Amino acid sequence: MQILLVEDNISIAKGLIYSLEQKEYKVSHTDTIERTILALESKKIDLIILDISLPDGDGFRLYEKEIKKRKIPTIFLTARDEEDDIVKGLELGAEDYITKPFSTKELIARINKILLRGKNEKITVQNIEFDMDKMEVYKDKEKIELSNIELKILQLLFLNLNKVVTRDDIIEKIWDWTGNDVNNNTVTVYMKRIREKLDVDIIITIKGIGYRIDEK
Repeated sequence: MQILLVEDNISIAKGLIYSLEQKEYKVSHTDTIERTILALESKKIDLIILDISLPDGDGFRLYEKEIKKRKIPTIFLTARDEEDDIVKGLELGAEDYITKPFSTKELIARINKILLRGKNEKITVQNIEFDMDKMEVYKDKEKIELSNIELKILQLLFLNLNKVVTRDDIIEKIWDWTGNDVNNNTVTVYMKRIREKLDVDIIITIKGIGYRIDEK
C-alpha cells in the first residue's frame, strides 16, 4: 500500500513516516502543492494524508482540484480545528478529518480501516470471517450476532492481526465509542462474551497486557 503524506512540518512528517513504515506501508512525502501534484502524476497512490495549510496554498483547494477527481481516499490532518473547517473537509468528500495534536495509533487504525474498506476486505482466520464493509462476522458462513461494542472490539483485533491490542487500548476505545467510564473488568466481560459467541479459539490472551489474533 502506497501512502502519500503531504505535510510541511518536518518533525511531524519524520515521526509519521517512521510509524507507517513500521506497519509496512510505503510512504512518499511532499511538503508543497506543486510537489504533491507531481507525485500524483507519477505514482500510484492508495491513500493521502493531507495538511490544509501548505506553504504554497490551501489543502482544501488541492483536494478539490487535483485529488478528488482521482478518487484517492484522503484524510485531512491539520491544526485547523474549527467546526466549519471540519464540516468543509468532510463535505468535500474526504474520508476523515483529524486535528493536531493527534494520536498516531488512532491515525493508523483509521488508515487501516479505510484501506481495508477500499479493498472490500473480508478477513478470515480459521473459520471466522470478518466483512469490514458490512461490519458482519460469520462462522462457517453463518452470521454471528454481536453487539455494537463487541463488533468494534473484534474489528480492532482483526485490524491488528499478529499484533497485541492492549487492555488500555480497548478501554480507551470503549470510552471513545460510548463516552462511558470502563475498567479492566469491563474488558474481561466483553472478551468473554465475544469468545463464547465465536466458539473458536482464535483470540490469544497475553497475560497482563492484552489480546492478539494471529493469521494462520
